[in-house]
Amino acid sequence: MNLSPESTPLPSPAADPGSPLSPGTHTVAVRYGSSLIEQRYHVAGTGPVCIAHSGGPGIGWDYLRMPLLERHLTMVYIEPVGTGASGRLPDPRGYNLAAYTHFLHAVIEHLALPEVALLGHSHGGFVAQRYALDHPARVASLILYDTSPVTGEEFWASAVANMERFARRHAAGHPEVATYVAGLTARLDRLTDDGATAVLRTIAPTYFFDYWGREEEFGPARQGLRMYAAPSAGEGPPFDVREDLPGITAPTLVLVGDTDFICGQRWARMIHEAVPGAELVVLTETGHLGHVERPEQFAAAVAAFLQPAGRYRRPLQPPA
Repeated sequence: MNLSPESTPLPSPAADPGSPLSPGTHTVAVRYGSSLIEQRYHVAGTGPVCIAHSGGPGIGWDYLRMPLLERHLTMVYIEPVGTGASGRLPDPRGYNLAAYTHFLHAVIEHLALPEVALLGHSHGGFVAQRYALDHPARVASLILYDTSPVTGEEFWASAVANMERFARRHAAGHPEVATYVAGLTARLDRLTDDGATAVLRTIAPTYFFDYWGREEEFGPARQGLRMYAAPSAGEGPPFDVREDLPGITAPTLVLVGDTDFICGQRWARMIHEAVPGAELVVLTETGHLGHVERPEQFAAAVAAFLQPAGRYRRPLQPPA
């Protein structure tokens, strides 16, 4: 999927497989119980290292490419287990927060860096929060992007209500929105990968502030989205780190789109208020995919956050 601004195709395998930060695609064998599972990650750009964990769970990693950040950062994109060419867990119920943080830590250990900037989007933000709490010494800076400190009944009820409002606003011009709530609440683990992908592509306009006004721009990205069904079968305790958030020690940026229907300002402000010294940036007229809808503003916010002395050794300027 080629998102605007232009993404440079990555070499696969990596240009220098012997270097863990060589541009391209890398594979690490990770011990998980009695199994060795292949974990892939992708490297693009130049500069200080920022690891990006995509959402879902189960959405293909490449929607999260951030070409503007790649001008200033070495972006390391995790391809989560259960998706793409990364390995599959022996039991689909194992796709839970503990597993994702385990594989993320394996990649960070493989990179052999004392600390990194960590960016988590949506469900990837759950992973990033948990990782920053469990491994504070390894996280130099934390960027929590369109995510929440909690899920559960109230979280999902809010998302459904927001989607219902979206459907009412757009029903006259786009009658297909009547199916969107059913898509959001579907049991994806009961579908094939193709079936789960069809659901994601169907409801994708909800993730934008103005999808149909910019359909020529966003349509190809929508058709490039890929969803893998198995990770939706994961089992584990409900996600709720609200009481733990004051223990995050890394400088933290909370980024949220002002019209994000699923991980919107309500949840972002919970994080902002709980994490000591956290900064909050709200992107206007933006949904759940600010790096796609407002790439310049998104990149500028990240660059401004990482600029202060001590977060990185060399200056990082927003793109012109």
